[in-house]
Formats: sequence, structure tokens, C-alpha cells
Amino acid sequence: MRKYITFIGLFACAIASAQNINDVLRYSTENLQGSARFQAMGGAFGSLGGDLSALNINPAGSAVFNSGMFSISGTNYNRNTDSDYNGTLSNSTNNNFDINQVGGAFVFKSTNPDSKWRKFSLALNYDVVQNYDDRLITKGSSSEGIDNYFLDYADGIPLQPLKLQGNERIGDAYLDIGATNGLGFSGQQAFLGFQAGIIEPTLDEDDNSSYFSNANYNDVNQDFRQYISGYNSKFTINGATQYGDNFYFGASLNFHTIQYERLNRYDESYSNEGESRFVAFDNLLETEGTGFSMSIGAIAKVNDVIRLGASYQSPTWYRLTDNFSQGIDSDYPNKDSDFNFFDLNYINIFDYQIKTPGKVTGSISAVFGKSGLLSLDYGYQDMSKAELRPTSDSGFAGENAFISESLGGVSTIRVGGEYRIKRVSLRAGYRYEQSPYESGNIVGDLNGISGGVGYNFGRSRLDLAISRTEQDVLQYFFDTGINTPALLNNVNTNVTLGYTLNF
Repeated sequence: MRKYITFIGLFACAIASAQNINDVLRYSTENLQGSARFQAMGGAFGSLGGDLSALNINPAGSAVFNSGMFSISGTNYNRNTDSDYNGTLSNSTNNNFDINQVGGAFVFKSTNPDSKWRKFSLALNYDVVQNYDDRLITKGSSSEGIDNYFLDYADGIPLQPLKLQGNERIGDAYLDIGATNGLGFSGQQAFLGFQAGIIEPTLDEDDNSSYFSNANYNDVNQDFRQYISGYNSKFTINGATQYGDNFYFGASLNFHTIQYERLNRYDESYSNEGESRFVAFDNLLETEGTGFSMSIGAIAKVNDVIRLGASYQSPTWYRLTDNFSQGIDSDYPNKDSDFNFFDLNYINIFDYQIKTPGKVTGSISAVFGKSGLLSLDYGYQDMSKAELRPTSDSGFAGENAFISESLGGVSTIRVGGEYRIKRVSLRAGYRYEQSPYESGNIVGDLNGISGGVGYNFGRSRLDLAISRTEQDVLQYFFDTGINTPALLNNVNTNVTLGYTLNF
């Protein structure tokens, strides 16, 4: 039977170590895949429209449609990660397939020849804006073991709550300490380290609050594995209109759905002076929630060739629930003899909110009749404005201050082109996204290239796209204790096939 305890509001903030800058970045970043044509051209559709995925950049884009349309796209995601941890190299790959885009648009043309409002479009579209599925492996050795993690959390925690009371079971004690005396997440980590025999109090007194490590190593062997699944999807309800021959205006309501699951499995062992020890420590996070945002935009035809576009996407307001559980085992000789805590069935539940920053986009394109086009988008988002909420809670105040100090403005550049040879369209694109960190550390800049081909059958079109992005990331096993990160090089290669039907 799964047992859990729920934390809401102020107390949740006090213990919710799981809610931090990493959660904000995870849900603020939209690695939009989109339709095959959209991907092939690097997503540079802010002043073009004419594609359902373009509504994520500029909601005025649906007014460019001359007739109703239906579009569906499926993507094969390939992730390849090289890890370097203190000179030890590891590699991991992951493949999965998903229907990442489906939608349709209806166009209603004006029947009044004297009206300058030429047409109105209504569009509904589903896009996966972030696919989280991944498998990561990092191995190596260092002079910092898991004992440092537990010591950092145990510092200042009284010994008495870390002991089992009477016939109290391990799992119940773990949950109780999270809700007793304001000890929260820190108290739970100190409890696990003490019960597993990894750390020991300096004095055997109930009011003791200092600890030392039972580990005896020069170097410790570490194996860290991360299993991630889930998605952030966006369902868009869009309306747009054409005024005269040269102006298009639009607005959208966007509804997000988040499903995220991450299992971190950390194994550690060492042998020193005839003593051998191991620790296995699992952390399981399951997140689900919803979000909402709005966007407005406009496109203008300057002349027969040049088009300009501008759009604004409001902040996205997320309501999220974390289910967080832990399991640990060790062979330390002084651990509690009844200690068995490795079933992940004791669950902490945290309800909280995230507000991601708004984003502005400016676009310019050149359309050369039916021969082809070139397009450029520039987007800006100030990540220092992201917030964990409610902001009035003291537990989030420190983390929000850290977010404001650590993160900065993110510039995004997308360039795309298309060349048509009768029924065949050849496409290429480039994408750049600046690191969200002010210093450029932790997460590096993202660079991507793409290409594709499309064939027009008349009333329908078949498109194929291949896109590749690369980004360097520093990976820390835990938020404290083990301070040496692994350097990850992430290469994502997507192959997308899309079909569009005009009606």
C-alpha cells in the first residue's frame, strides 16, 4: 500500500527542495518540434504564417490561409549524450516516436465586396513543445561521496527526531519527520543518512545537531543513471483576420498539459584499507499539471516581396503537483538492523505554481513569388523574471532571488529558406538559442541545423524534415554535497514526416 503526505502552501515551500531553478527552466523552455515544414525551416515563420505550427510564433499566421486545412506530423526522436565525469567517458542513446502535431483551420471569406475585412480564420492545433524522454548514464570516480550530501542536510538537525520512536516503521517515520517541527526535506535527508549508517552524531544526545561521516575512502566509484519520460504539450485555440490586402491580425489561447517522470539511480562503492562499502540511493519525481498563456500578433506585407511580423506571448501560468519518493540501501555495519527503505512507496506530495516569462518576437521575410522565400525571426525572453509561486511564501523567496540573480535574457534566432522546383520544395534552416544563465554556465547555448523536402500533390502535401541540435550541460548528481559536475554533450536528431490536406 502506497503511503503519502501532502504539503500545500507555506509549509510546502519550506520543505520542497524539489522545487527550484531546474523546475523553472524545464517548463520555461519550449523546444518546439512542430510540423515537418516548420522544422525543416528552423521554425522561422513569424512573418510567414501559412503553417499550423507557426501559430506558436505568431497567431496572425492562420489568416494567411486561403482555404481550410488539416495537418498531422509524427517525429522519431533520437537523443545521444556523451558524458565526461572526471575523465571517465560514458555514452547513452534513446529513441522514441510520437505524433507531435495535429490540427486544422477553417477559413471564412467575407461576402461583402465593400468590406476591408477580407476573411476570418479559426484554427485548433496540438503541438508537443517539449519531449522529455531520455536515458542518461554517467560513471566515474571522485573524492566526494554521498556522505557529504547527507552531512550538508543534517547540519543543525536535532538527533532525537532522527531516531525511531517505539515500534514506528521506517517509512512512517520518514513521512512524519517531513511534517514535524518544520524539519521538512532537510530532516528527511538527515534521517535517511543516519538510519542507513552513513552519518553519525558527534554526541549521543537527543539535542545533538552536529554529525560526522562513517565513510572511509580516498576515492569513491560512482554510477549515476537518469530515466526520464513525459512531455509538455500545447493546445491552441486561434482566431485571426485579414484587413485589406496587406495586414493580418491574430490572437490565441494556449492550454498546456505537463506529464513528467524522472528516476535518478545513484550507486556508490569504495574499498579502502580492507573495508568495502556500497550505497544505492534512488529519487523518483512524478509531476503533472496544466498551464495557460495568451498570445497576439500581426503580419504586414510591405510590398510584393517583404513581410514583417511581430508577436507577444504572455507569461505561462502553471499549476503543478509533484509526487516525490526516495529509496536507500547500504551495507554500512552501524545502520539500523531493521532498516529497509527501498520500495519508493512513501510519497511526499507538493502543490505549487510556476510563472514563466513572456516573450516577444520580431520577424522579417522575403517571398519571391512561387520560386521560394527567406525568413528570419528574433525572439527575446527575460528568464530572470521567472517565479515559483506563491511569491509571498518565505520558502520560495530565496529560490526566486537566486533565479533572478542567476538567469538572464535569452535571445533566439531562427533562419529558414525554401526553394520550389515545380511540385518539389527544398528547405533548410538554422536555430540558435542563448543560454538562460547570465554567466553562460550550467547550460550552454543551443545550436541547430535542419533540412527537408516537400512534395505538393495539388490539394495535399507530404513533407519530410531532419533537424539536429547540440548543447553542452553541466550535470550535478545532487543539489549539494557532490560539487564536481559531469559535462554532458547532448545531440538531438529528429526525423519528422508530415501530411497536409487543403479543403
